[in-house]
Amino acid sequence: MHARGEQMTNLPEHKVDRVLDCIGLFCPVPVFRTREEIDKMAVGEVLAVLADDPAAEEDIRSWAKRTGQEILELRRESDHIRILVRKTK
Repeated sequence: MHARGEQMTNLPEHKVDRVLDCIGLFCPVPVFRTREEIDKMAVGEVLAVLADDPAAEEDIRSWAKRTGQEILELRRESDHIRILVRKTK
């Protein structure tokens, strides 16, 4: 049995349709590759972007806002970030 607090801290799991590994790539490559990958996907699909460039978070957030895509989750891991992007159009 889970404690009430544990249940409340669980993040919803999103179904990921594609994973884009941008580890080791630097600005502006992660955002360009994210755009290219999203362009190949169907509306409603989710892309997981893995990046270790500190600028990738802000670059991908700005790109998503500008293009109307939805950031579902941003999770900082010990050596990279994981950004989930849903294609909306």
